Amino acid sequence: MTGRIDVHQHLIPAPYREALREAGITAAGGRPMPDWNPEEALGLMDEVGIAAAVVSVSTPGTTFADDPAGLARRVNEFGAELVERHPDRFGHFATLPMPDVAAARAEAVHALDVLHADGVVLLANSRGVYLGAEGQDPLFAALDERRAVVFVHPAELPGPEVPGILPFAADFLLDTSRAAYLLVRNGVVRRFPNIRFVLSHAGGFVPYAAHRMALGMSSDTGADPRDILTDLRGFYFDTALSATAAALPSLLAFARPERIVFGSDWPFAPPAAVHYFAAGLDEHLAHTPFGNAIGAAINRRNAAALFPRLIDRVSADL
Repeated sequence: MTGRIDVHQHLIPAPYREALREAGITAAGGRPMPDWNPEEALGLMDEVGIAAAVVSVSTPGTTFADDPAGLARRVNEFGAELVERHPDRFGHFATLPMPDVAAARAEAVHALDVLHADGVVLLANSRGVYLGAEGQDPLFAALDERRAVVFVHPAELPGPEVPGILPFAADFLLDTSRAAYLLVRNGVVRRFPNIRFVLSHAGGFVPYAAHRMALGMSSDTGADPRDILTDLRGFYFDTALSATAAALPSLLAFARPERIVFGSDWPFAPPAAVHYFAAGLDEHLAHTPFGNAIGAAINRRNAAALFPRLIDRVSADL
């Protein structure tokens, strides 16, 4: 497949790597911080048939920094410069200095209005404060006003690690699921309907456990389970590390078909893993009714609807 639009690809700018090093952070999610540069990114993209990628900083975001807002600004300026150098290959999600809602709102406004970011990335939890918790409405109001795309990426759980369990392998899925739960349970997705939320890694446990989640929310809030399921199905879901014969059927059975987008998770997912999951997506869809149409939607068309400004710059076609 060629012409893919990758909604889940990361970058590690030099100033960000240096800040991590100074803080003694050498890994994310239990995996060593990988190397990154634009040339390697473009090489991998050409190998996998990725026409363009919307890149973002992964966990830990800027939560660790002495000046989270200042670091976020430097990272976002780097992302804007990357897009300026490669306008037909990259878009970028701006990093926001959560959990400081006022600082995050100010940076979102600057990134979207001045730097022309394609959206923002928000960690599922920042210093233990989950996305969707009370007190975040000023940020969501600014994002809703701008019809922003919000890429929700997991972080390490706010608790001790379990020896032998790498956070990226299991905890990350729970972290995303918790954020999705709160965004629905606390009415964020209904009060701010113009925000397009994209959940990483096929939404964590959401497609598999949505009915169980709806039961829990209904018993807690009195909301109609059918409305809760409608809200959960309103998220976008990326395929990063999730395009397998076991995970894809659950995702395809639950998610609205126009709300599934391609994701690679490079460079935290090494090239072999990116190839493996991309091939898994294509192979599974080849044996699925209407697979060609679904594949075209997942690989490109759905992202094109989210990022028309990026698509206008991309020369490759399916």
